[in-house]
Amino acid sequence: MAASVVPDSKIIVEMRTPDARDLPVFLTGNFNEWRVGDSQYRLGKVKKGLYRFEFPDKQALPEVLEYKYVRGSWDQVELDSAGNEISNRVFHTSGGFIADVVPRWRRSNLSYNPAFLPDIRVISETFKIPQLIKTRRIAALLPHDYSRTDRRYPVLYLQDGQNLFDDHAPFGSWGVDKRLAELAEKGFGDVIVISIDHAAEARIAEFTPSYPTRLGTGEGKKYARFLKETLKPYVDTHFRTLPDRQNTGIGGSSMGGLISFYAGLMFPEVYSKLMIFSPSLWVAPNIHHQSNDLRKAYDTKIYLYGGGAESAGMAPSLIRIKETLERQGQGSKMDIRLAIDPRGKHNEARWGKEFPGAIKWLFYKK
Repeated sequence: MAASVVPDSKIIVEMRTPDARDLPVFLTGNFNEWRVGDSQYRLGKVKKGLYRFEFPDKQALPEVLEYKYVRGSWDQVELDSAGNEISNRVFHTSGGFIADVVPRWRRSNLSYNPAFLPDIRVISETFKIPQLIKTRRIAALLPHDYSRTDRRYPVLYLQDGQNLFDDHAPFGSWGVDKRLAELAEKGFGDVIVISIDHAAEARIAEFTPSYPTRLGTGEGKKYARFLKETLKPYVDTHFRTLPDRQNTGIGGSSMGGLISFYAGLMFPEVYSKLMIFSPSLWVAPNIHHQSNDLRKAYDTKIYLYGGGAESAGMAPSLIRIKETLERQGQGSKMDIRLAIDPRGKHNEARWGKEFPGAIKWLFYKK
């Protein structure tokens, strides 16, 4: 039904979904105190994959509707195409017609198929870092079918391992294991992720570049050398990797994003893919000057993400660094993707939500 023929007193909802399981679909929202499975707000099935509902009286509704679709319980709430939870849908009741698409649904409280979960192997709880005279827990998240194939895989080195796949992490988790399962089910999970724990109270010092910054001169160069000179050779020796730079990436968030950026610029011959989420650029605003040889024709992809709700300076800093890198790297094959979420906050849950899109762009988009 076209919006123009909806009576002024009504709101008509049409929802399409490619998941054609014959299950009841309900609306829940601020109009019914977010009750799920409310028979008054059950959508009628028009045909396979198409549902419709009619709000009969606009005057009884809030001025702005906030709502979601559920299949009877929160265990079967709608998800986005990547299997992530979504923000509440919003509709101003001055309109009369809502047309929505629900690409996926949560199933029994799982947005992923457990059969595709990665094979997580702790390489060592006390992996030696000779450059810093320290040890660290290092883990490998291997593709779910790693042990059943003889394939070789690209590798992504991620910082702050404590927050990557531990459901009980104190500051939340990216849920990388679950994100990899979602990706694998869609054919995008053939990547080895190496998780490097941070140094707790020494994290800031290790992740701060080794030149004068707003936090002083850190140990970032030693840490970056550890990744290049010690960890990567170990990983390439003990796992079936594709060791060339075209198949090697590095990434992290916040200070972990800063050190990943620093390492990527210092050693462009090692990394061709940088996954940089909400980097602490305020610490080192001129970090782009640390490139060893950015003008060489390195084929490099950089995925930059930041949230508008993190700080007033996050989005402008990312825009500035993107423009500067593109100017500085004239003649190179640098490809920079900038993603800004105006409502994005500075937390692990949001970085985890960004992870699948970044993986697909960095490792699968030609």
